[in-house]
Amino acid sequence: MIRGSIVALVTPMHADGEIDWDSLNQLIEWHLNEGTHGIVSVGTSGESPTLSVREHLSVIEHTVKQVDGRVPVIAGTGANSTREAIELTESARLMGADASLQVVPYYNKPTQEGLLRHFETIANSCDIPIILYNVPARTVADLLPPTVERLSHVDNIIGIKEATGDLVRAKEVIDLCPAEFAVYSGDDPTAAELILMGGRGDISVTANVAPRRMSELCEAALALDVEKARTLDQDIQPLHRALFIEPNPIPVKWALAEMGLIEHGIRLPLTPLSGDAQREVLAALKNLGLVS
Repeated sequence: MIRGSIVALVTPMHADGEIDWDSLNQLIEWHLNEGTHGIVSVGTSGESPTLSVREHLSVIEHTVKQVDGRVPVIAGTGANSTREAIELTESARLMGADASLQVVPYYNKPTQEGLLRHFETIANSCDIPIILYNVPARTVADLLPPTVERLSHVDNIIGIKEATGDLVRAKEVIDLCPAEFAVYSGDDPTAAELILMGGRGDISVTANVAPRRMSELCEAALALDVEKARTLDQDIQPLHRALFIEPNPIPVKWALAEMGLIEHGIRLPLTPLSGDAQREVLAALKNLGLVS
């Protein structure tokens, strides 16, 4: 079972937008040393919408090789085309990914029956554990708890990244689904509480810049050490808020560049962090001692 702090890893880029493979290696090693429990490769934070298919698969393959089995690697291989999602997922399986993250199809607005059949078809076509990813703020379509419950009984579908930030919704999913079905937070500000109510971990943006703190927070919550988990959570809340002041991954990539871990590289249509937002992110980083 994949548990704990699972970083939704950024894809480092040079100033011209080309992938920075050396920085990717360094980030991976830093995360392993800082206690990160798992890595999502090419999710939203990894700028999957602007990577070509070749780049997308190359980043996954590179990450799997660099990690070398030390923690699980979850490949972001979702798409709004079921056929494309199958092709990406099968490629990631052959590359050695431990699981696949499958986002709800975006833009084409499928019904609940369409979502059910989309994920069933992928699961039946690819022999790799699948984690569903519900983020209606980005996809418009919303994977509702009764549909998640039906999908939780499909072979290969082992969990869901629930990114609504709605703890009532998360508790409903936990209660409806089998005990072995893993519910992960996809919303850093509410992650500690979701884990305390029975979640298995946090697929985290904040872990990109504060991996040790997020690892300790998730471990405390999984151990049901409520006091420690909530104390750690309270300390890191300003950073959570700052990292979503503009659409992800704009703030987190700027923060990592300020920390000297990557260059200031991001692809259009995303743009560099604005001046006012920079001041807020910098203040949050300084508050936790992540920059001087």
